[in-house]
Amino acid sequence: MKRMTMAAGIFSLLFLAACGPKYEGDFSYEVEPFSYKNQDGDTVSKEDLDGQFWVADMIFTNCETVCPPMTANMARLQDKLKEENLDVRLVSFSIDPEHDSPEKLKQYSKERGGEFDNWDLLTGYEFSEIKEFSINSFKALVEELDDSDQYLHATSFYLVSPEGNAIKAYDGTKAAQMDKIVEDIKKMSN
Repeated sequence: MKRMTMAAGIFSLLFLAACGPKYEGDFSYEVEPFSYKNQDGDTVSKEDLDGQFWVADMIFTNCETVCPPMTANMARLQDKLKEENLDVRLVSFSIDPEHDSPEKLKQYSKERGGEFDNWDLLTGYEFSEIKEFSINSFKALVEELDDSDQYLHATSFYLVSPEGNAIKAYDGTKAAQMDKIVEDIKKMSN
């Protein structure tokens, strides 16, 4: 009897494990809880994103190098997701919250083709907070550059699973990578 009970327990565990979604990526980093202001002044939290795929990146509006193409690529990704009828949120975290007001972030994205129905550009925290959040959630370095208004930061777009784990990274400076993100989300959504 004991053996049958144990066998039934093992079968139940295997059955339950097989039923749940599997989002296989290159890694699995739990994204820390957050609650920040978006480009419209609305609060967006991690809980608002639970249960769906989302794509995150780190930018700042005074960036002289990688952020303009990254933001244009996020707008490109937004168009591709819409074409494929995929319900995916986009989240850009400012790493220069002292200068990046909600209005500034909105204008910056708009100038590069962004729309705001599924894209939140976040600010309203201290630099030290976003630096720690980036390292803990995405294993991505964020550093102030000495004697400059520029920052060193990751150029990746991070795919976050419906469970809230960053599972893949893509080169946010390369337009072709936007097709790969859409392709991966479609595979995982089926």
